[in-house]
Amino acid sequence: MSSDAETVELRDGSLMLVRPIRPEDKGAIAAGFERLSAESRYRRFFAPLTELGDEELAYLTEVDHHDHEALIAFALDSREPVAVARFIRNADPHEAEVAVTVVDHWQGRGAATALLDRLVARAREEGITHFLAAVLSDNRGAIEMFDSVAPPGSIRRHTASGHVELVIDLPEPGTPTRESKLGRTLRAAARGVLEANPWYLIRERIGRRVDGITDR
Repeated sequence: MSSDAETVELRDGSLMLVRPIRPEDKGAIAAGFERLSAESRYRRFFAPLTELGDEELAYLTEVDHHDHEALIAFALDSREPVAVARFIRNADPHEAEVAVTVVDHWQGRGAATALLDRLVARAREEGITHFLAAVLSDNRGAIEMFDSVAPPGSIRRHTASGHVELVIDLPEPGTPTRESKLGRTLRAAARGVLEANPWYLIRERIGRRVDGITDR
């Protein structure tokens, strides 16, 4: 691990190393994907994926750390890849799609919250004020859950691809992510109540890059 890695202790005493993702992490991303159950894969990617291809692994690891940021976490003792959090800036430069994925046997320990705290800090540094979470439009339970935890004035909007975007304010500086609406929303995602992941956008952008179209 390089000097930019940070050791983080989770609430159950587990230790993990967190750092920005690098191109050489393709193997770690593929290994982490293999450790997700079929249900977890579908819940996070809106599709029954069985493997990640070369283009997908390149997109997920060869990031610019400005419009596309990704943080990866490894178990301190085994160096097993256990979690990834990323944001991808939207057409509105102050908005970014957010995704947090934790391998099944590390869920419920606080890994997602720990990564999200650091991702929020990076987003603020890059001028982002809102995260977006994509939800299947027919998932009424997820949308109702969002409405139940959202403060007055929160936004949800429909997209041309048939999803609903939930617009989530970043917590104010000094506010623990776990206690914010963003934290509550992502905990619901971890429980399977809410599917939130920009995978359909990632696939769209991978297709553009393969076709030679410049994209973030």
